[in-house]
Amino acid sequence: MGDERDEARLGRFIQGTLRSVGNQLSEAKRAYSDGKRAALAGLPRDEDGRARIVCRRHAERRAVSLDPVSRPDCFDADHPDCQGCVEDIRDGTVETW
Repeated sequence: MGDERDEARLGRFIQGTLRSVGNQLSEAKRAYSDGKRAALAGLPRDEDGRARIVCRRHAERRAVSLDPVSRPDCFDADHPDCQGCVEDIRDGTVETW
């Protein structure tokens, strides 16, 4: 009976460890992609690789992930300030910090 509990505990430990490793790997991949996209767009980056821009819509500093076509993750296609922000990123004139 003790062996069964030990095996169950070991199984939970292994599952938890694998889940943690998977989460860390996903986070590392995201940080690498963020850093690569921010660098390709010529933008300064934070310690997690996110682009440091000043949001035109909310007039605040933000660290954002960029998608493959250099749109911030906060991008709203229906908002003119967001459209202007993407144009500025592509032109290299977006305000950064």
